[in-house]
Amino acid sequence: MGNKAVLLLSGGLDSTTTLALARAQGFEIYALSFAYGQRHSQELAAAQTIAARMGVKEHRVITIDLGGFGGSALTQAGLDVPKDRTPHDLAQGIPITYVPARNTVFLSFALAWAEVLKAYDIFIGVNALDYSGYPDCRPAFIAAYEVMANLATAYGVEGGQRIAIHTPLIHLTKAEIIREGLRLGVDYALTVSCYDPDSTGRACGHCDACQLRLKGFQENGISDPGIYSA
Repeated sequence: MGNKAVLLLSGGLDSTTTLALARAQGFEIYALSFAYGQRHSQELAAAQTIAARMGVKEHRVITIDLGGFGGSALTQAGLDVPKDRTPHDLAQGIPITYVPARNTVFLSFALAWAEVLKAYDIFIGVNALDYSGYPDCRPAFIAAYEVMANLATAYGVEGGQRIAIHTPLIHLTKAEIIREGLRLGVDYALTVSCYDPDSTGRACGHCDACQLRLKGFQENGISDPGIYSA
């Protein structure tokens, strides 16, 4: 393997495809996942399985409590995950499933580990096409964060090499992301995308994440290998 890279691994479809792409580019992967107070643990279990199956060099799970602030249906009790939203609804505003500053926080942890590892490459599976409208998935945010990373770290200032935030999926549709993953041999049955799975881990099939995922597989003419409750 080649250069070290830190990669944010949620256990979902996008981050797993990003992992496959980074490995195909020859990077030695240090995967980072978070127990951040999210409403279910299935995605973390998936991340651990995926990291083991896909041969990452090291996988760490960091515990932080974004749920202590709330403000999102993914972290705050009493806020329902929206279901069965229309394409028009999906295009309107920022939904309640947005977790305040989540990618800013996650990237900051990734940057800290990357500095210790002297890894100048950080991968995140954000997407700005088939997505829920989160502001921290946009190209402008990533570009600004990359500038900050190179100004705010000792190795960015003194290392003689630029820190790069890689977003290989940012301009792809969900169907295109799935197509890339299948080309690279990704087993999407291992991934968890649902915001609101049942107690056995079955996806709801109705939240924004499920709808976008199902649409992506349908546009590829194949069935989603994920397990759904209905």
